[in-house]
Amino acid sequence: MSAVPGLFISFEGGEGSGKTTQIRRLENWFSQRGRAVVVTREPGGSPGAEEIRNLLLTGDTGRWDAVTEALLMFASRRDHVERTILPALGEGKVVLCDRFADSSVAYQGYGHGLGAEYIRNLWHVAIGDFKPDLTLIFDLPVDVGLRRAGARFANVSAAEDRFERMGSDFHQRLRQGFIDIARENPERCKIIDADSDIDTVSERMISAVSSRLSAQGIG
Repeated sequence: MSAVPGLFISFEGGEGSGKTTQIRRLENWFSQRGRAVVVTREPGGSPGAEEIRNLLLTGDTGRWDAVTEALLMFASRRDHVERTILPALGEGKVVLCDRFADSSVAYQGYGHGLGAEYIRNLWHVAIGDFKPDLTLIFDLPVDVGLRRAGARFANVSAAEDRFERMGSDFHQRLRQGFIDIARENPERCKIIDADSDIDTVSERMISAVSSRLSAQGIG
């Protein structure tokens, strides 16, 4: 085991919230401070979990019912935690993850109506009480996020746009889910206003990370 404790930070938010860009910026910030960083994602992050990712993010919006979708998410997540996240933390690395279990609470719990408690029970069965040290929730209006997401897929690929094609009401419930998660977990979660230019959002993120790590004595 490394003498330096590992650090697990998750990035959450609706579609088009800019998480991927900000993860890379925080990776550079930690690297400049001498920390080894692992950047990963969900669904995915390990070979088995990446196979499940393809099942979840492609195809018709009604390909899975809500329960099946949630079970697939947590099957993917358990493999990811066991094979990627825990080994990296054991080596004293910083793990930056594009989505984690809070996304299941928001997407399947709120978006699909299974309820937050239902998802939290699955969370406990799949990975126990394991959770990030810090969760950054990037928040912006639904119409702005979906417009950004649409532009991204138009420029790259529409292969993994299953969730983006779900209706506006779904995404409104999703946004409310993340807001509620942050309110219920103030010691772990920090909402970042993502309705600005990239540099401004980065400044907000770094400020939040710096203050939270200092307050918690971690990092």
